[in-house]
Order: sequence, then structure tokens, then C-alpha cells
Amino acid sequence: MGSEAENRESFHVQAAYCEAMAAPITARVCVALADALDCDSETGRRVLDWSGEPVADALVLRLVGGLHALHRRGGDAGLDRVFTGAVTDGAEVTAILRSVVRAHDAALLPWLDGPPQTNEAGRSAGLMTGLLHVAERYGPEMDLLEIGSSAGLNLLIDRYAFDLGGIRLGPIDSPVLIAPEWRGPPPPDAAMTIRSVQGVDIAPVDVADPDQAERLAAYVWVDAAERLERIERGIAMIRAHGVSLAQGDAAEWVEARLAEPQPAGTTRVLMHSVVWQYLPPASQARIREAMDAAGARATPERRLAWVMMEPNRDLHRHEVRVQTWPGDRPMELVALTHAHGAWVEALSPPYETRDYVMRRGPYERD
Repeated sequence: MGSEAENRESFHVQAAYCEAMAAPITARVCVALADALDCDSETGRRVLDWSGEPVADALVLRLVGGLHALHRRGGDAGLDRVFTGAVTDGAEVTAILRSVVRAHDAALLPWLDGPPQTNEAGRSAGLMTGLLHVAERYGPEMDLLEIGSSAGLNLLIDRYAFDLGGIRLGPIDSPVLIAPEWRGPPPPDAAMTIRSVQGVDIAPVDVADPDQAERLAAYVWVDAAERLERIERGIAMIRAHGVSLAQGDAAEWVEARLAEPQPAGTTRVLMHSVVWQYLPPASQARIREAMDAAGARATPERRLAWVMMEPNRDLHRHEVRVQTWPGDRPMELVALTHAHGAWVEALSPPYETRDYVMRRGPYERD
């Protein structure tokens, strides 16, 4: 159970992370909120009396998302000055936010009811890098299965255009071009045909609902103009043509999909990004067991692969790892990447193959 001091300190913890992610406006908001909150509003009382672990619960990002949503709707000149960076003095920002929280108490309070749910299309850069390694090993034909799909933005991976170190993929007329800064050697220049893309989430976001779409966008930090534009274009793509996104438990869904007949000549790929840490240990174990069992059944005509872009908390980095079957080739670290896909650093063989346990992260929520 957090004390008031610990709950206030969580705002500084998040501010440091925002600074490291080149989000100075959001960092400034976090620092100011640590002093701005008081017991004169229900929102302030609930935050300061938070009974859980504030960092693990992403308490700060819950409130910052609500404030960003207010800014996006407009109507509060002081808040707009803070979120556009027009005011930078710490004391002035604190005074404005104290007033805003009191004035918009009823609107902000519901944002504390649940953790942020984000969906970053830029992470498709890391996933696509891994998929190119799969295509190089096994050929172009793939069926993709994604867990933790949220709103389904990464289920559009076959509809995005990519420029990965000079390797171009996807439809050239796509509304979304994902072109991260590329570091290291180019990825495999392999042909790829994505036959199908399916996803699951325990609580999918329906972007056809304007309120849910706005909530999703509000969790993107205001500093990230490119990300905001990308999420808005991705939402428009889903609204126009849809995605195959189911509601359900990740482990149950993976087990069911792997049990289905697989066409000859294809590779079935499980993929995910910044999801594993949020799964209960029992679900992680079930998915590992299901993949090992399916891998034991894999043949040269019906292949299996696992592609992930997940944080390594011990080394403070995000990693792209790939494992393929048939065979006993271990999971390999093929690239490092920015948490939101701003850059990808390809690695050269021989790839690291140590056993990797993806730990639960305290505040990777954006």
C-alpha cells in the first residue's frame, strides 16, 4: 500500500521516464502534478490515498491521459497553455494544474478507474524486422497471430508501408509509412506474403466508438506528434476496412489457434509487442507449453515461428527476438528497438541465444 509520499513520488518516477523518452511537456506535467494535487478535489484525494502500488498501477499515466483528453477537447485555456508548451515555469504549471483538477474533477475521476491501454503502430517496425528473419528462413507465406492486440493497430501490419534500412515492404499507397531510423546492417531482403492476420485482447478497444478512440489517442503523450498522427490514421484504416480482433484470454486463444489445421507451405507466426509482462505467470507458461508442443509437430511444409518485441528490464532495452520450428534452433536476439519504434538497431550474427525471462515492468505503459 502506497503512502501519500510514495504516491507523490511516483509522479517524479514517471517524469524521469518521460524525459528519457524525449517527452518534456509530459514530464513537466508529471512533476507539477506531484505538488498540484491536494485534498480539495475527489481526484486529488483518490490519487494521494491510492491503496495500490502507484508505479505498477500506472497511476500517473491514468491521470495524465485524462488531462490530455481534456486538452484535446479544448475549453480550458490554462490547460492548453501547459499542453502546448506555451508555459514552462514550474510554479505556473503547478498552479494551472491545481486549478484544472479542481474545475474538472468529475471528468478526471473516471480516468483513475483502470490502467492505460495503449496501442503503438510504430512497434510494427520491430515485429516486421523479426518477420523478415522468418521469411528468410522459411519463405514468404505467413499467417500471423497477435496477442495483446488492444485496438488492433498492429493487425494492420500487412497494410502499412515500411522502409526498414532501405528494404521497402507493403503497399506503396498505404496511409501509414513506418520508417524508423535504421541502425546497423540492413534486415534480410526477403519476400513476404502475409495471408492472414488475427488478434486477441482481454479487453479490445473498439475504435468505431468515438469515445474509445479518443481515449486511446489521449494516452499517447502530447509531445509525440508523429505518433498521434499515426494512431489517427490507423484508426481511420480500421474503421474503413476492419481487423480480425477477438475478445478473450491470450493463452486459451493461442492454444485454440495452434490446434487448428494449417495449410501446407505456410508459416504460422505468434507475435506480440510489450505485452508479455502483463500476462499472469500461469498464462505465460501455458503459451510457452503450447508453442513448444506445436513446434514439436512442425514440419518443413507447416512451419512455426515466434516473433516478439519486448522490454528487457535488466538491461533497460527493448529487444526483437525470433524462434522458429522445425528444429532445435533457440530463440535469437536479432535487433534492439526504441520502445515506440522510432529506431531499430539490427544486430549481426552470431545472435545471442541465452534463455530470456521477460520480467514484469513497473511503468512501461506507453
